[in-house]
Amino acid sequence: MNPGIRPNLTGELKSRVEAKTAEALACLQTVARDFVPATLANSLGAEDMVLVDLIARHRLPIEIFTLDTGRLPPETYALLAQAERHYGLKFRVYFPQREAVEDYVEKHGINAFYDSIELRKACCHARKVEPLGRALAGWAAWITGMRAEQATTRATLPVNEYDDAHGLAKFNPLAEWTEKEVWAYIHLHDVPYNALHEQFYPSIGCAPCTRAISLGEDIRAGRWWWEDAQNKECGLHVK
Repeated sequence: MNPGIRPNLTGELKSRVEAKTAEALACLQTVARDFVPATLANSLGAEDMVLVDLIARHRLPIEIFTLDTGRLPPETYALLAQAERHYGLKFRVYFPQREAVEDYVEKHGINAFYDSIELRKACCHARKVEPLGRALAGWAAWITGMRAEQATTRATLPVNEYDDAHGLAKFNPLAEWTEKEVWAYIHLHDVPYNALHEQFYPSIGCAPCTRAISLGEDIRAGRWWWEDAQNKECGLHVK
């Protein structure tokens, strides 16, 4: 079992989580009121499940969608079904365009993303970036569970920004949260989470591009582990 996801819930930690929860909720309420319609991009990671819980718990009029790349781990699909049952919600699911995936595999091979950064990003574009564009069409704002401490590429992540690529406002309510605070919230509120987190998978994407990490490794070390840390983005959040 991964002890990192079961923090010691001290009084000081609970106080911090309560304060940051109030701030995140205020952010979501502002989005729901002033940016209509708004949607949450739910990767089914721990952070996004915190936001799902806040939206469902407070009945905020924010839609939730997820991207099914076609290569997700079984545990992620299990969580999707569990979360819908738990909250009584139906998440909108977007899939890649069949032609784009077939063209990629025909030209490069089923696992060509291991061969170069360019081919990996091309796979991410077909399976994630293009579907995201369709998912965000027509919305006034989108919400993510990104945190600044997750990666060097996110170190200056703001709580709110403007997404030039999609032409809408973007909010990251958990930008200033720590990993310990995320897991404290999850256990304080019995939030469903991916079973792979128990097996030292702090960050979970497509199955062939995600591995468990060792003690002391960066929390994003298991994502595209064959690449340099500066390249570890799929394209969904690159400016």
